[in-house]
Amino acid sequence: MRVLALPDGFDLTLGGRLILRHRAAAPCLFVGHGDARMDMVRGNFDIEDTLTARLPLPVATVAEDSIGWRITFAVAEGVAPLATLKIIGNQIVPTVADPSLNRFWLRILAEAGEHVWGGGEQMSYFDLKGRRFPLWTSEPGVGRDKSSEITFKADVMGKAGGDYWNTNYPQPTYLSSRKYALHFETTAYSAFDFRHPDYHELEAWAVPARIELFAADRFTGLVSQLSERFGRQPPLPEWVYSGAIIGLKDGDNSFARLEKIRAAGVPVSALWCEDWVGLRETSFGKRLFWDWRANEQHYPNLKAKIAVLKAEGIRFMGYVNPYLCNDGMLFEEAEAAGYFAKDAVGKTALVDFGEFDCGVIDFTNPAACAWFEEKVIGQNMLDFGLSGWMADFGEYLPIDVHLANGIDARLMHNAWPTLWAEVNARAVAKRGQTGEALFFMRAGFTGVQAHCPLLWAGDQSVDFSRHDGLVTVMSGALSSGLLGNAYHHSDIGGYTSLFGNVRTPELLMRWAEMAAFTPVMRTHEGNRPRDNLQLDENPQVLAHFARMVKLWVHLVPYLKSLVADAVATGLPVQRPLFLHFEEDAACYAVQDSYLYGPDLLVAPVWQAGTETRNLHLPQGAEWVHVWSGATFDGGADISIPAPLGEPAIFYRRDSSFAALFRGLTALV
Repeated sequence: MRVLALPDGFDLTLGGRLILRHRAAAPCLFVGHGDARMDMVRGNFDIEDTLTARLPLPVATVAEDSIGWRITFAVAEGVAPLATLKIIGNQIVPTVADPSLNRFWLRILAEAGEHVWGGGEQMSYFDLKGRRFPLWTSEPGVGRDKSSEITFKADVMGKAGGDYWNTNYPQPTYLSSRKYALHFETTAYSAFDFRHPDYHELEAWAVPARIELFAADRFTGLVSQLSERFGRQPPLPEWVYSGAIIGLKDGDNSFARLEKIRAAGVPVSALWCEDWVGLRETSFGKRLFWDWRANEQHYPNLKAKIAVLKAEGIRFMGYVNPYLCNDGMLFEEAEAAGYFAKDAVGKTALVDFGEFDCGVIDFTNPAACAWFEEKVIGQNMLDFGLSGWMADFGEYLPIDVHLANGIDARLMHNAWPTLWAEVNARAVAKRGQTGEALFFMRAGFTGVQAHCPLLWAGDQSVDFSRHDGLVTVMSGALSSGLLGNAYHHSDIGGYTSLFGNVRTPELLMRWAEMAAFTPVMRTHEGNRPRDNLQLDENPQVLAHFARMVKLWVHLVPYLKSLVADAVATGLPVQRPLFLHFEEDAACYAVQDSYLYGPDLLVAPVWQAGTETRNLHLPQGAEWVHVWSGATFDGGADISIPAPLGEPAIFYRRDSSFAALFRGLTALV
């Protein structure tokens, strides 16, 4: 970065790109004070800020030294500076003179036609331009569309409806089509506002520790820089490549149902049973018993059955989260040792999770972390025979608890998913199973990339809805992938079934078609299994699913090359079209199709009752339609038949994997 001092301000450039333009009449920096109200209802937050001051800082004084630049800002000439920006290398380090100033706004230059992406895992909009995105980890919301009946009912029921910006995994980082990226290093509530044509306004409810900038000549280089900064995942375990992970939560009957699915020709890599810990009934549906150890009544002789499955080449996976129900045995042990977060009077803070209460393991307490890693994950899970699990939640840290490190919970809330990922990763490493045991998470924040080996898209509705259905999974994969999360997948068929909204056979089949072109295929029975269609209840659905898993297995040689690429460069398996075709401006806003590696283009059908797919073929390559063999020139917008079983898939004609791709036709 370089700073050019001007009579009435300055310009800051990054590799020749103008990033900050400060003039007395149009300042780039504001500071202020606010008092926030934050209310949480089961992971859903109602947040409101009362601003008592927002001060523009028009007077800027630039000084250069051997390290970089120091820019001081004041509200008027002759007044003591209120803020300072130190420019060192590719970092901006802000400070304020008055510690009561707890609001910070920075305006970054915007250009006409600019696109921006990132913000963590964004489910509704891949291109963030034109909207404001609060960045606070929370439940994503049901429906996520304030105009929909489902969202309205969810809001009335428990403030659970959500909006386009709600996400389990926010991150104050974005990439610009100007080929730079910016990261706010803060765990405070923040918001990135991309609505103004002339600037992006970045807001934080604390002064960021630093603002980091990255630049590259190509988007691939920029993504590699970000993945190196935030951390890269190990390769997927070899056992995953055997087939789908089948999610069943039917107690001991899960084993018999698995055999029925295998008999239908479905290649299987693992049986995933969330309910390995037992169940409890609630109005939401059957919920797990949050006491992290095998439930012998629900799963008799489970350890022996896990061993039998493993001998047949099938692993067993379970479930865990960072809370303990207060009617479980582990709660007593943790409370006696003082491992829980505390309330205002120093007692164990209890959180209502919907008709049962839990304690929050305090991950700022090293002893609590060590106990959870060894006792829960090490002994009760890995030593018992589990090869992986859903590491759920992480976004529920209440903002009124007291933690061992003494830091305000409002500043620890966003950091919590990353701490949770660290606990899981350390437990796996202590057993020497990094790259062998596979856990997956929905919650995230800055740095989760270094610890979580696999993301999942969270709790989509069991439908084709625009803001909470099948299509949102693609946006989530693309946005998070640009920030260094190489592997992403979803619950095939969705998860959330409320107010009479249930799966259709078409939804399950279309979701499976998309999942066949993701790093991991995994099914889920949903929150209300008995109300929703399951794989083994419909012969047509099961046969279709078997074909899709066979497609996935057929592509394993290609997938392994993408995994190796992710390890070496940090590039995600699922990629936006522009990542390899940046000269084609029509690719920049596409979020309902993606590249599976550099050579396959995937355009899933995501609307009900549709058997054709309109899509854009990127300019700069010739594209072969897998099922017909027809060749198309890039740069075209086309409509292609996409009946069930033949999703719109194209490969680059000159790909070294062309023969493998042609072999897909023999499997449908």
